[in-house]
Amino acid sequence: MTRRIEALAARVTLAHGWRRSVTALVAGAVSALAMPPFSLWPILALTFPVAVWLIDGASGATRLRSAMSAAGVGFLFGFGYFLAGLWWVGSAFLVDAAVFGWLLPFAVAGLPALLAIFTAASFAFARLLWPAGWRRVVAFALALGLGELLRGHLFTGFPWNSFGYALADQIWLGQFASVIGVEGLTYLSLVIFAAPAVLADQRPSRALLAAACATLAALAVFGATRLATSPTEFDQRVSLRILQPEIPQDIKSQDSARDTIMDAYVSLTDEAKGPEHRGFADAGLVVWPESAFPFLLSRTPDALARIGESLAPGTALATGSVRGERRPDGSGEADFWNSLHLVGDDGAILSTYDKIHLVPFGEYLPFQSFLESLGLEVITRQRGGFASGERRAVIALPQGPRFRPLICYEAIFPEEVAGDERPDFLLNVTNDAWFGHTPGPYQHAAQARVRTIEQGLPMVRSANGGISSIVDPYGRVIASAALGERGVVDGVLPKPLHETVFTATNGRLHLFLPVGFFILLGIRRRRV
Repeated sequence: MTRRIEALAARVTLAHGWRRSVTALVAGAVSALAMPPFSLWPILALTFPVAVWLIDGASGATRLRSAMSAAGVGFLFGFGYFLAGLWWVGSAFLVDAAVFGWLLPFAVAGLPALLAIFTAASFAFARLLWPAGWRRVVAFALALGLGELLRGHLFTGFPWNSFGYALADQIWLGQFASVIGVEGLTYLSLVIFAAPAVLADQRPSRALLAAACATLAALAVFGATRLATSPTEFDQRVSLRILQPEIPQDIKSQDSARDTIMDAYVSLTDEAKGPEHRGFADAGLVVWPESAFPFLLSRTPDALARIGESLAPGTALATGSVRGERRPDGSGEADFWNSLHLVGDDGAILSTYDKIHLVPFGEYLPFQSFLESLGLEVITRQRGGFASGERRAVIALPQGPRFRPLICYEAIFPEEVAGDERPDFLLNVTNDAWFGHTPGPYQHAAQARVRTIEQGLPMVRSANGGISSIVDPYGRVIASAALGERGVVDGVLPKPLHETVFTATNGRLHLFLPVGFFILLGIRRRRV
């Protein structure tokens, strides 16, 4: 076995030309299998060593040229990873194919190419640090971990499918996110799964391999113990009914379908599911998904009145809706927000949250004036795009518990959940119907679920086409509806934890990992 690994490593290290490029591209693409819905996380123990060996083979007359060679394979590795993991983004351009279909190849290839720049820079930085022996695995984990951190924050950030989710998606391995978050798990994933690269060395580091196995075992023991000793507790004051209407996106945006859509929401929500769940009458909190209506709910009194008539006394409905207001400058122009309203039993809007973290090209156009002059518009076809909200909200239910609203992909950003006020639960409304039955909704739901582990807060999630769910503060799914299923999710609101180490340290504990990696690299240099 050792000789076979040595031979494979030699072939990868010495590969050049198209063979080297294809190896990097395929290794990156195969790495995407570690993410939902496949969740084949051990695959990284095969692909990350290949990445290390590719950097081993990055050569040049100078250190800078060697780094540029590493950047080349890093770009291809990243492009393969993001292309295989994010191809489903193109589905959104087919909803209105006559207008946006021509952009599909640019979106499917363009987004992975942009994200791969971070991987290219990481490989280049790793090569500049590249020590001999097992410490090059540390350099790889350090460089790529920092690259992932930057990807999650620069230019509004896009931490989708960060490598830490390979561990975090496994509930028994992901419990340590309550300590170091998914960003910390990213560093651990990189060093654990890249460690087998040393098996091809002349003197394999048994200490590194033992440390990697021990770390993985410790994560499993920590997670299994935490789950086994922590039963879910429920707040009996709040019974939940979460709607998953499965309304096709091309119909959902038609103004002519407003009455049909409203009828579908009300009838489905009021549908009895046996004697224990009788629809509106039994629900303390009803949740409808993002952008639920092809009209402005706040400007539609008859729709609000119908909601109020349906709700039982003392209950409420949380729903996504576009909100619009005329600008006060007298121009006649209006601003629009992607919002969430909490509606009371009298049909009045009790609270409103406007989405802050908007989706580039989906909800707003970067370089708006220039791109609109070329005839481009956002995928939602909201001329001028949406305005961004100004503050994070904590909204109280009539029964007392308070929630933090997260609209769409705000739930993938750990920092979006933090705030001065700690809520009792997270409420995520989204509309993943844009992406159909692809890996996208699975990935979105899995990443949102990790926020519950980090924060020690339960999550209530309504998605138009799925996946809707109730998740406890340990990331356990209490109830859910499958992707593409039309129906409701009933349950009782889980209770929150008092706090996690992650929240007590403001999510910064993961910063000790790159510092530790730098120290390991520095100690070796002094000894040499």
